[in-house]
Amino acid sequence: MASTASGAIMYLVHPVATGRITGHGMPESEYGVFTALLQVVTMMTIPAGGLQPVIAQQQSRAITDEEQRVVASEFRGVMQAMFFIWLAIAAVVGIFWKQAVAALQIQNPIALLMTLLIGLGALFMPLVQGLLQGRQNFLWLGWMTIFNGLGRLAAIAIIVVIFGGWAAGAMGAVLVGMGALVVTGLWQARDVWRMKSIGVHWWDWLCRVIPMTFGVGAANFMLSADMPFTQHFFPADKTGFYAAAGMIGRALVFLTQPLAMVMFPKLARAKATGEKSNALVLTLATTVFCCGCAALAATILPWLPLRVMYPPEYRVAAVLVPWFAWCMLPLTLSQVMVQSLMARARFLAVPFLVLVAIGYFLALVHVGRHYGHATDTFAGFRAMIQTLGIFNLIMFGVCAVFTWAIPGNDVEASKG
Repeated sequence: MASTASGAIMYLVHPVATGRITGHGMPESEYGVFTALLQVVTMMTIPAGGLQPVIAQQQSRAITDEEQRVVASEFRGVMQAMFFIWLAIAAVVGIFWKQAVAALQIQNPIALLMTLLIGLGALFMPLVQGLLQGRQNFLWLGWMTIFNGLGRLAAIAIIVVIFGGWAAGAMGAVLVGMGALVVTGLWQARDVWRMKSIGVHWWDWLCRVIPMTFGVGAANFMLSADMPFTQHFFPADKTGFYAAAGMIGRALVFLTQPLAMVMFPKLARAKATGEKSNALVLTLATTVFCCGCAALAATILPWLPLRVMYPPEYRVAAVLVPWFAWCMLPLTLSQVMVQSLMARARFLAVPFLVLVAIGYFLALVHVGRHYGHATDTFAGFRAMIQTLGIFNLIMFGVCAVFTWAIPGNDVEASKG
């Protein structure tokens, strides 16, 4: 219920931003920049990608008071580390500021500044979400996502619609929503600041978090990398159409992410206690049914979500919607299986997941350079989506092999 509510609120951001509801919104070129920067934020979270599953795993296994203090000490120490990582990212962006603005075709550099500030909250977000996820406190985990959506929607209505802000103003609205999420999460996790510090075996902790970071990060890269590359290689006045179709396709993944979040601590606890769990089977079955129905609907009525969410000029993107829907379907299943592999510490799959992501990066560069200046821009867009679909299928195959064809490949077994 919380996922449905927050998803609906998040999606309302886009018709408000483009003027579908009010008639006053940003132009297609600015919407392309806005959507590209949203995906840049997703990629900025990759250094923290392993934190949520590790904290969730540790918290779900923490039964004694001493184990609870270990989790609290980890939480505080990692939050400090994330702040310094963010400072390093900010320094790099500052050095290459002009190049970054030019590469993403940003008209107002304040948009990039807003993106950097959002990145700090995005690095903290997995920590607070992981703690609540591990405690199976899904009530407040759901409210956090709702507050994020409400804050973003209210701010974008004020900044974009009333004051006429474009991509920079829209990213300021995202900052408001992210701030609401992080503050709510820290308030729910306030007890960790009162617990006494205890020694943490950081080397053992890093041995868990590093492979999880690369595993989850590879899946997140597959989800978000296409839009920044499209924004860089293709004409700025056309990328808004690709962004609109892409948001509809990415909704399939967003729809099923909460299922994987519920599944993760249950599998982690089952591994710790030696119990059997059918959470993976149930999550995959639900994902296949929901996403399959959504992709079929997008194929039959590709114009309908565009008509509901965007102004009339965006309906030319209807030809891209079925491609996005079906090419995202294997990624939704891969996301579930990656969470399952990480929950059970099956880290042997991680190098292969990273190789898939690297191959996808190289393919995006090749396709973007080849089609970026072609006469038929939409043919180039289809090539980008098809590249996404091919590599999503490869990632699904890798996940399937390590989930079922190579049983018992836990990290403990590999050490043995």
